[in-house]
Amino acid sequence: MNRNGPLALTFHALVILFMLAPLVIVCLVAFTPANTLQVPTTEFSLRWFRHILDFPDFIQSFWNSLYLACLSATLAVALALPAGLAISRFEFPGRGFLNGLFLSPLLVPHLVLGVALLRLFTLIGATGNFGWLVFAHGLIMVPYALRLILAAATGMDRSAEQAAATLGASSAVVFRRITLPMLLPGIAGGWLLAFINSFDELNLSIFVTSPSTVTLPVRMYMYATESIDPMMAAVSAIMVAITAVAMLVLDRVYGLDKVLVGKH
Repeated sequence: MNRNGPLALTFHALVILFMLAPLVIVCLVAFTPANTLQVPTTEFSLRWFRHILDFPDFIQSFWNSLYLACLSATLAVALALPAGLAISRFEFPGRGFLNGLFLSPLLVPHLVLGVALLRLFTLIGATGNFGWLVFAHGLIMVPYALRLILAAATGMDRSAEQAAATLGASSAVVFRRITLPMLLPGIAGGWLLAFINSFDELNLSIFVTSPSTVTLPVRMYMYATESIDPMMAAVSAIMVAITAVAMLVLDRVYGLDKVLVGKH
């Protein structure tokens, strides 16, 4: 009863093919030796990957995105960890509201959040500051980290913590030596998921970045408004590769079935 029949498997295969086809085409176009967007058929070239090196703005934007993703993912985990422990372990007034508040960035379009944060940063004079950009990304990445930390905290056996407390261990020691290691897969998975989404974020970043803090997706958008050539496909292929590697690491660390399906 739990197995899919031939018709269901065929349908799933077609859906996966439909979703992956654009990525495959973009990655193939990145290896074209021609000057136009076309899929290479007889000859492959790394010409457009080398061409990226002639644009220092793209290199700087890549490092901006990398630093931003690392810092915002760390901030998201730092906010999601105490929130996840509180929500999963304690009953208190407003618990459901707090959970919904932390998950609300998943419901509000990032375009709307970008406009709101731009207005806020303008009022407080924080436009162009990289630290506030990290704050903006960390804010919208909290739900991704919180979901995995909540799953890990909810399914955790607390008998080891209770035994340690009975033997005289302080709350800090119990958290550092028992709770944190048991939550580590969820924390690592949440960090990686937040990193992936922050690295690829465009809708919010386009409003809150400054000329000195332009991220790679924003730089690609700016370049695409002026010209479209195979170099854009090369940059996109690099981003696809980075995302794919991060997803593979996430699958090894935590398991994509737990992230996407909710299995424990």
